[in-house]
Amino acid sequence: MYCNMKLNYLFVFLVVFCTSVFAQQKYDVAAYVWPAYHNEPRFKQEMNIFHDGKGEWEAVYKAKPKFEGHRQPRVPLWGYLDEADPKVQEKVIDTALEYGVNTFIFDWYWYDDKPFLEGVLNNGFLKAKNNEKMKFYLMWANHTHTTYIDPNESDKSKVYWQGEVSADIFDRFTDHIIKDYFSRPNYYKIDGKPVFAIYELGTFINGLGGMKEAKLALDKFKDKCVKAGLKGVHLQAILWGALPATISATPGDKTETQENTVKYLGFESLTNYQWCHFIPANQDYASWGEQAVAKYKEFDENFSIPYFPHVSIDWDPNPRYPGAAQPAVSGVTPEKLEKFLYKAKRYVDEHPNQRPLITINAWNEWAEGSSLEPDTLYKYGYLEAVKRVFKD
Repeated sequence: MYCNMKLNYLFVFLVVFCTSVFAQQKYDVAAYVWPAYHNEPRFKQEMNIFHDGKGEWEAVYKAKPKFEGHRQPRVPLWGYLDEADPKVQEKVIDTALEYGVNTFIFDWYWYDDKPFLEGVLNNGFLKAKNNEKMKFYLMWANHTHTTYIDPNESDKSKVYWQGEVSADIFDRFTDHIIKDYFSRPNYYKIDGKPVFAIYELGTFINGLGGMKEAKLALDKFKDKCVKAGLKGVHLQAILWGALPATISATPGDKTETQENTVKYLGFESLTNYQWCHFIPANQDYASWGEQAVAKYKEFDENFSIPYFPHVSIDWDPNPRYPGAAQPAVSGVTPEKLEKFLYKAKRYVDEHPNQRPLITINAWNEWAEGSSLEPDTLYKYGYLEAVKRVFKD
């Protein structure tokens, strides 16, 4: 009798264990998070924008259509929530996981040697009770910050903060990253290494003073990670357009050792941030997407390190422009998005020796028109497309 009870308990345990293991999602579906929908003090104090206290939601709900059929404003189904609120992030995490998004890539900023837009990550996501269910990693958005996001300014060339940083600043903020983010159990890793993406590799190299200086800084970063008990750091480059075996906009494509930029600096993977970075956006979504996914093969062949396929949902930055209409994608639907998600999935399936990672722009780029979050037109349509491709 006792023996039979033990066998029954063992059987139940094995069923539960196997169910939990095999229920895990096969693909890592990672959506970028634009963390601007909260009351960031630097918006008012240093940029003199978004005085409603809701961050860039102000540009979103004040947007106007600029031509016939222009879908503005985009209205969030959940309303204009404070995304630095942990209860809001609990809802976000649960929804994302339900529909197959299991990783967030936070756009991360450091200007004038201090953080910018960390509130959503620090006060919202990381304080959410369910945050450890969701993997996350950082993409250092190291571009020069201009009036691009000021919806009342037609001159987008005015500079708030430069994107370049010195070796000392890089050394200081990587201490912060290792201590406060890489140490988290749900920080996304590849081969045991926390992933850290860099948006503009050329800007990084220029700020450090050249290729050799950039390599020294990155090598020191890796060493610090190892000393912190990690296996190193997996450096990921954001690929804009492709030149053979190089990264666009990167100075010094060749070094004295004849290694290309990414290999010389020790990068281990590539992905994209937005299709508009390499395919003009003033066209129908179906055509735009076909041109973009056709680049997968080129990216794969031109680089020796893995390329992780990217899918963009849309592109319409008009909420950020007070004047004439800006180029925007047209004809976007959840069904068309689903088609390109399947193409990204097929690419992953054809590369079984690399991590099954797909990046998506974006979870909430409302001011650029590219959001998985439910809106009042398609409701949960974009999320349902993700679920059909990666979970069902």
